[in-house]
Amino acid sequence: MHHCVAKCWIGQPAGMNTENFSLCEKIVSPSYIRQGLQAHRTHEHLIRLLIEKGKCPEDGWNDSTIELFLHELAIMDSNNFLGNCGVGEREGRVASDLVARRHYRLMHGIGRSGDIAAIQPKAAGSSLLNKITNSLVLDILRIAGVRSVSSCFVVPMATGMSLTLCFLALRHRRPKAKFIIWPRIDQKSCFKSMITAGFEPVVIENLLEGDELRTDLQSVESKIQQLGAENILCIHSTTSCFAPRAPDRLEELAQICAKYDIPHIVNNAYGIQLSKCMHLIQQGARIGRIDAFVQSLDKNFMIPVGGAVVAGFDDVFIQEISKMYPGRASASPSLDVLITLLSLGVNGYKGLLKERKEMFTYLSSELKKLAEAHGERLLETSNNTVSLELVLARLLEGIIMQDDPTLLRLTI
Repeated sequence: MHHCVAKCWIGQPAGMNTENFSLCEKIVSPSYIRQGLQAHRTHEHLIRLLIEKGKCPEDGWNDSTIELFLHELAIMDSNNFLGNCGVGEREGRVASDLVARRHYRLMHGIGRSGDIAAIQPKAAGSSLLNKITNSLVLDILRIAGVRSVSSCFVVPMATGMSLTLCFLALRHRRPKAKFIIWPRIDQKSCFKSMITAGFEPVVIENLLEGDELRTDLQSVESKIQQLGAENILCIHSTTSCFAPRAPDRLEELAQICAKYDIPHIVNNAYGIQLSKCMHLIQQGARIGRIDAFVQSLDKNFMIPVGGAVVAGFDDVFIQEISKMYPGRASASPSLDVLITLLSLGVNGYKGLLKERKEMFTYLSSELKKLAEAHGERLLETSNNTVSLELVLARLLEGIIMQDDPTLLRLTI
């Protein structure tokens, strides 16, 4: 893919090419023009490396390089051809110039009616953007810990609807199935994702182990035997979550899925930034079965809400999921994450991951001191590396405990 992409790019010279720079030497001192040409070639070299390798650059680009890249992609779309007068429904017409500038004049979106990953005949630039973005995100998933992930795509829907897309894709593979086994997590969107897809969630209550809520593996296996494996669409597990719940026992669940030949979909909403969650996914796929894992773009890459990444270890199945998306799609999430990753680079993103981990350690330490100073307690939830829970039993004892034995807890 990268070789073909490079040919498409090089075959579309834009802006100040070598011939134009030579003409400029007749107007301004040649030595100055040569300096400008060298600077221009520096930008072009970065862009060429990106397209050839399909990986996130080690060091982030400056805004000038990113904007040059986006503008050159945009002029490859038919709506930006000089003298072009498009006729038809898909000509990228936009009434407001402010809207056009906001999207760098990339108006066509991504995909075609039958596949969100397909190339658009009228939008070579937007198609390149889509392919390159998916390639960069795949690179980041591997760097973040899931080294054996083979395929992914950005979808312009948040995590819940993206999970629904996965369940709908599985329906074609398991037409008799009507149940989804789901270790309980009190979060509405992942519950609604199953209902919206037309399946019945089978809720498995968690076990309290110390201060943590952990996956009840025995109940999961018992429920499989009770319902029959062929009637179960998948196990829907969770990595990132709020304390006192810990990430699901992904390795054991993956082994159960392999044992009973049941698909396994993982809700990894904000797990890319958590090395613990990414390690669990990698290990689960290595020793058992994980079909797809879904994560949010906004939480993991700090862009506006509205996008997610669907990833997995079987190219064919991930392609099946992408084909479930009806029609073309907005390119905004892909554009936002592309700009962000090019701006940060691998080193910048790794720096953010390191900073988050250090801040969590600091927060945990200081909250524990605060709790002890007031005779309270910070729950011991070592398996949860993103969320903490503080019990405020003594502080409100005189007010609450008289009428209600329920402890008030503060989760951060």
